[in-house]
Amino acid sequence: MKNLKALAVATALALGIGGPALAADKTLHIGFTGPLSGGAALYGENTLSGLRMAVEDVNEAGGLKIGEDTYQVELISLDDKYSPSQAATNAKRLVKESGVEAVFVPHTGGVFALQDFNVEDDFLIMAYTSVPSVTAQKNPLTVRIPPEFSNYVDSFSDYALEHYGKRLGVAGATHEYAKIWTDMITEAWKEKGGEIVASNPMDYNKSTDFYTGVSRVIAEGPDVMFVGGASEPTGLVIQQARQLGFGGGFIVMDQAKLDEIAEVTGGLDMLEGAVGVVPLSEYDSEVAQAFVDRYKQAHGKVPGSEAAYNYLAFHVLAKAMQLAGSTEPTAVRAKMGEAIAVLEPKYNLYAIQGITEDGGFITPTTMAVVEDGKIVRKRVEE
Repeated sequence: MKNLKALAVATALALGIGGPALAADKTLHIGFTGPLSGGAALYGENTLSGLRMAVEDVNEAGGLKIGEDTYQVELISLDDKYSPSQAATNAKRLVKESGVEAVFVPHTGGVFALQDFNVEDDFLIMAYTSVPSVTAQKNPLTVRIPPEFSNYVDSFSDYALEHYGKRLGVAGATHEYAKIWTDMITEAWKEKGGEIVASNPMDYNKSTDFYTGVSRVIAEGPDVMFVGGASEPTGLVIQQARQLGFGGGFIVMDQAKLDEIAEVTGGLDMLEGAVGVVPLSEYDSEVAQAFVDRYKQAHGKVPGSEAAYNYLAFHVLAKAMQLAGSTEPTAVRAKMGEAIAVLEPKYNLYAIQGITEDGGFITPTTMAVVEDGKIVRKRVEE
């Protein structure tokens, strides 16, 4: 009997049918570079948590079958402290030392830095940024994960102008993504007949005391404040603005999430009149709610879009590799559209509809406002 059992185990090992841990015969390395320390550490960890959940899905199912091989996936994450130059250094290291086929990057400066060499070094950039110019670069190995923010700029401005007034005070962050947002919101606000009464961007990544900067903006009597960076420091900016007597509305850059800000401000009261992106927790689809429940069990909190979009994006990447029968970046990029079309609904949390020729996921754009102490979801008209 012992000999028969030993033979059975040996046969299972040879055939790769002994269970999930035995099914994979190779390792697929996927890279991540993002802020895992400093003021944006929570933002980076939220992004990474979604990737980890997606990798767990694949590995617990026995690995990822690509062509004739089955791979266990290893996610290698490096801290870049929100620095574009460090992100570039990290990516070089990930490619050279670990042979990654793709690098997930959750900040615009980092994406731009990697675009200088990713085609030459032959790896995909999975870019979590909504800056339109990321895909406008026509980099053939860049995929933009969230929708570009052009529609947000117009829609958020229209709401704030209609409900609060024409005087805008700019108090956003200073990193590359925030600078681009600031330029676009400033231009749109003026074109719509508004006035910029103050502009005092602040380093959300290094400071926790924003009273001086916020005071300078409020002193000019704005009706609306433009704020935004990672959710945690954005919450502090809003909280300190209210404590200093500001009673107007907020335009919240899409990097920050209203529900996460409310965790900092102690609820939605201080966010009355704020307009921003729709938190995943406000989506009513069964797919989204199932992910929210699963994430809450694993992490003890409601997931933000950083976790959800990157969870989705990894599954698209994995499916594209399967369809390509290869991990080669150009072949994988070519199969992204087909991968989205056949992606299992349970992974498509935001109902993305395809990918543009220049590499942007096609996603319905929505917005949310805080009215009467509640987050109210509104459709953004194209």
